[in-house]
Amino acid sequence: MSKLSQAFLRDAPAMGRALILGGALAATLAGCASTYDLTLMPRDSGKLTYGEAQDLGNGQATVSITVGDKIYTGTWVQVTPEQSTSYIGASAWGWRGWGSYGEINHNYGDAIAKALLQSKDGSGMRCDLYGLTGGSGTGKCTDDKGMIYDVQIRKRTTK
Repeated sequence: MSKLSQAFLRDAPAMGRALILGGALAATLAGCASTYDLTLMPRDSGKLTYGEAQDLGNGQATVSITVGDKIYTGTWVQVTPEQSTSYIGASAWGWRGWGSYGEINHNYGDAIAKALLQSKDGSGMRCDLYGLTGGSGTGKCTDDKGMIYDVQIRKRTTK
């Protein structure tokens, strides 16, 4: 641990240290890989098509979607994390002399991911995926011909 990190942890209020260490633990656990089942429905019919995403644990996933006889493969990249934490620290002179001041800001929301997929014949599909928090989400995919597919995302559960 660097001297700056040691000084920061020593000088941060106890509550701040707990939140920072808790955030580090959450970030570590968030790195666990998961598999997601994707269900797609084109907007011109009720015919369902399916795919899967294998989370790589770093904000990216490999994706495979089968539409008719085409298999689109590629990756999704998380462009907005589901949670972010920031800390602003400073020292100030007060009634009791020098002291540390800190502010911790937590933002919770839905993650957003962008997937770029390609089939063997070179045709493509682009997907905007939302949610992904709590193991489920939604989104929209569009193929090269302009067909729009609504997407449901569910974390695969094993029994």
